[in-house]
Amino acid sequence: MIPIRNKKKTLEMTVEEMRNFAFTYVEKYAPSKQQLKTYLLKKYLKSSVPNVKKKDVTDLIDIVLSDLEKNKFINDKFYSESKAKSMIQRGSSINKIRSYLIGKGINDRFITDTVNNIRDQNSDQDFFSAIKICKKKRIGPARTEDNRPLFYKKDISLLARNGFDFETSKKVMDIKKDDFLKIIKLL
Repeated sequence: MIPIRNKKKTLEMTVEEMRNFAFTYVEKYAPSKQQLKTYLLKKYLKSSVPNVKKKDVTDLIDIVLSDLEKNKFINDKFYSESKAKSMIQRGSSINKIRSYLIGKGINDRFITDTVNNIRDQNSDQDFFSAIKICKKKRIGPARTEDNRPLFYKKDISLLARNGFDFETSKKVMDIKKDDFLKIIKLL
């Protein structure tokens, strides 16, 4: 039996590996640029290639990312718009969407464009999102009339934790049950 010698990895091999890792990750998860950069850096740290410096690897990751961006495999603007759209459908507030996108490393310009686009489409988006949360969690106007005063503070705090401001939360909590049901039918 012939022993297999470990070949020392060169930078070209490392770039090719990173590109392959990036393609499989993009295919599976559709990440933002920052998420992909973090993933590739973690992948490198696990493999711990002995001959390559960390600075060289970050440069190589930047090269791979710019290549993927140029070929439109990753696009932070599209990512922010699609995530915002799916979060609106689930009933997330604009503040929650903004903080989520900031956490994912999206550029501030794209976040501002996305938030402005949401506000242009529907000026009272937070109100309708709060209605969706009330329906989903069965709080506020979705409760029976007997329990509403008992759980008022709890329901307001739940809406606040979901990113809604006090005025919007109060406006939703003061809706009558009949009006709530009419709004739900429209949504």
